[in-house]
Amino acid sequence: MSLDLVGVSIRARRSLFTPLDLSIGQGEVATVMGPSGVGKSTLLDAIAGHLSPAFRLEGRILLNGRDLVRLPAESRRIGLMMQDAVLFPHLSLGDNLAFGLTAAVRGRAARRAAVEGALDQAGLSGLYNRDPASLSGGQRSRAALMRTLLAEPAAVLLDEPFSSLDAGLRDEIRAFVFDHIRRRGIPALLVTHDAADARAAGGPVLALTAPAPD
Repeated sequence: MSLDLVGVSIRARRSLFTPLDLSIGQGEVATVMGPSGVGKSTLLDAIAGHLSPAFRLEGRILLNGRDLVRLPAESRRIGLMMQDAVLFPHLSLGDNLAFGLTAAVRGRAARRAAVEGALDQAGLSGLYNRDPASLSGGQRSRAALMRTLLAEPAAVLLDEPFSSLDAGLRDEIRAFVFDHIRRRGIPALLVTHDAADARAAGGPVLALTAPAPD
């Protein structure tokens, strides 16, 4: 599996950043860094299929050789983990994870078993019926990743998912996230301002830069 960006740039009135070429292999976590406003999160929006009409994408986005550019978001098989581990407050923890299950998992018993297995992997065994509001920040982050992985994405985008965690917890959750991505062989793209995140990711690091003025 691979995620490849070929000559990718995003324009509004002008290009946000110089054209980007990047190849992310199976189980590899690549990192994109750069100053605020250069277009890091906008790049993730473009890959996931959520680019605002105010922007225009140039170049190709290939997932396992298939060009995603003209596909709707729901057909891209791209998972997303963001800075805030957003869990639906009206659902239990288990039902939050079940929301991410693919349609291929059919039947109440099979879906329950899949969620229980994911909770066990996340160190959240026995918490299926817990109110998400009662969870710690680390528990919410682990649950958010497992919900993303239950959708069986072909690639994962990580939009500063560790920035709201304190230093000690950040190391723990970062290791948890990267370990699961590597073990599942999923290409991942991380956006961060923290060089420690990039070092822990271990993959290629690209710095987005604004193009020179005309």
